[in-house]
Amino acid sequence: MLLGIVIGSVWCTRKAEALTGQTFLLVAPEGHQGPALVCADQAGAGPGDKVLVTRGSGARIAAGEHIPVDAAIVGIVDRVEC
Repeated sequence: MLLGIVIGSVWCTRKAEALTGQTFLLVAPEGHQGPALVCADQAGAGPGDKVLVTRGSGARIAAGEHIPVDAAIVGIVDRVEC
């Protein structure tokens, strides 16, 4: 999992049928470690929110069975303590 900031929305008028009803957000990984990710939003996040993102099989499980996604927002972060 990784932390990131929601920086925008992604709109797809034509998409695979399995993606119907999914909201997609653009997330910049915290610390600018890599390019922005398109994430299926499972937590109701919005622009500027710090979010917890899972990738790979964890993202597919979070989005639902047979949903073809590689990254999903699974939480909105309230605080990080080190």
